[in-house]
Amino acid sequence: MTATEPDVAGGRVAWFHCYAGIAGDMALGSLLDAGADEGELRAVLATLPLDGWSMEVTKVLRGGLAASRVEVRVSDDGPPRTLSDLLAIVGGAALAPRALRRSIAAFSLLAELEGSLHGEAPGDVHFHELGGHDTIVDVVATMVALELLGIGEVTASPVATGTGTVRSAHGTIPNPAPAVLAVLTGAPVYGRDIGVELTTPTGAAILAATGATYGPMPSMTLEAVGYGAGARDLDGLPNTTQVVLGTRTAVGGGGTSPAGQPLLLLEANVDDASGEELADALAAMLDAGAADAWTASVLMKKGRPGHVVSALVDVARADALREVMLTHTGSLGVRTHLVDRYALARRLDEVEIDGSPVRLKISPSRVKVEHDDAAAIARRTGKPVREVVRRAERAYAERLPRGGEEDPAG
Repeated sequence: MTATEPDVAGGRVAWFHCYAGIAGDMALGSLLDAGADEGELRAVLATLPLDGWSMEVTKVLRGGLAASRVEVRVSDDGPPRTLSDLLAIVGGAALAPRALRRSIAAFSLLAELEGSLHGEAPGDVHFHELGGHDTIVDVVATMVALELLGIGEVTASPVATGTGTVRSAHGTIPNPAPAVLAVLTGAPVYGRDIGVELTTPTGAAILAATGATYGPMPSMTLEAVGYGAGARDLDGLPNTTQVVLGTRTAVGGGGTSPAGQPLLLLEANVDDASGEELADALAAMLDAGAADAWTASVLMKKGRPGHVVSALVDVARADALREVMLTHTGSLGVRTHLVDRYALARRLDEVEIDGSPVRLKISPSRVKVEHDDAAAIARRTGKPVREVVRRAERAYAERLPRGGEEDPAG
């Protein structure tokens, strides 16, 4: 599907973090949670020529995160609507020009994809779920909330989807739904082993219709964060969409500052594991793909000494790493926290000491000798590890151009 072009003139930026997918109600809830004025939003929605619905906004917990939950309650959806019906409803509301453009783009995208999936022209498509009151309100309200917050640019992380099957007006269909895949063609997506529709066609259409670009959080002066809750709690995953709002920033020379890498911090409290078992647990998590893993000593309930076992993991691998942590620590539960990691650029190199290679990690601020390599040479030669490390650092420094500055293109 063809998304609209980004509309970035004169506004702030919103980054949707779609670690648990995105749906219309989750996008709207996140924007309300981030500060969109609910009273102003309701005043605009009251101008929709649409009866038989109400909207409730509540605070809930999802996986330990406080979030805003939006529920559109419908008394009568009416007959299936065509694209012209939807555009007439949207056009009859008192929407700001950009909110109107984005709403029209979303419904046009949905009509285009429904037509392509069922062999019909977009104008001939009769919407079922996607033409219901709740979808109309979710789409229009999200576009109005973006306008109330002054969002000119929309960006998003890679988008999570579920697995299995889901029910629709057309019967049982695969999850992610064909409509979701059609809208997100060209966008970065990944699957979670969860039999829930994490990303809906409405959520995908909101991203596409706002011209969202994809990647890590962009460089910005952070101004607000919000969480929009999904309908249910999920085991081991906060069922929320996060939105981060701010104003684009640049650093010297017009470049942008480095973006943080979104990761999950997994933690488990353990009071009955031996040192050997804890070491094995850390090794297992690193082998399974954790970016880092460690333990910290704590005093637990009843005065028992224990450990907090922690691991930094990519969001896409969190399910697998959580199982590794549970299996190897024997803990009955794992906590998760969303974090951003800012890592210096680095590269690998090596030097030769006493006939053996020693690996090095090179960053702008230091040269780090691989301890295992230095320790192996120390055992073989009988020399202290610190001497091997010094020799490796010196060998690397002697290879640099005069002045000790390495060519950044290196």
